[in-house]
Amino acid sequence: MANLIEAIEIKRKTFLEFEGAPYVCLDAEVSKPTARGGQTLVRLKIRNLISRAVFDKTFKAGEKFKEPALVSAPASYSYANGSDYFFMDQASYEELTLTAEQLGDDRLLLSDNLVIQVQKFNGSPIGVQFPAHVELTVTDTEPGVRGDTASGSVTKAATLETGLQIRVPLFIKEGEKVKVHTETREFAGRA
Repeated sequence: MANLIEAIEIKRKTFLEFEGAPYVCLDAEVSKPTARGGQTLVRLKIRNLISRAVFDKTFKAGEKFKEPALVSAPASYSYANGSDYFFMDQASYEELTLTAEQLGDDRLLLSDNLVIQVQKFNGSPIGVQFPAHVELTVTDTEPGVRGDTASGSVTKAATLETGLQIRVPLFIKEGEKVKVHTETREFAGRA
């Protein structure tokens, strides 16, 4: 039997099953009662891992949820064909397919042979988990000009090989590999 999680125990990045679908918690806020006999409520911002829809829901602190039957398998990104993205399971060597809708903006972090964790629910792939940083090549950025830092802005726009646009320091040039923080989509250093 799956473990049960009480609503009060749910924190950011916790997985739960609600109405038969897997969700991940994006934010949790506990409101304690002000009146005697009031109930503690937990307000959760949750994302449906299948439809990617985000909901704000309020639950009583004692409500219980099952842990979803999620399985993570290491897989490497192979290629994209139209709106389908293909990955190779590192253990079984089977090909896994995710759509652009399932990946959302995360597809802008995918580079050839990147090893990620593919999440499966009831045997079907539904999403991916990235490492903390990915390495991508800068394909377009303006050259840094001496004296630009006097204005107070020490970053410039850069387009990466996947089409992702981020702010980078002035010393970064086209063709350089940079690390991108996968959660915030910010520059994290040279690769």
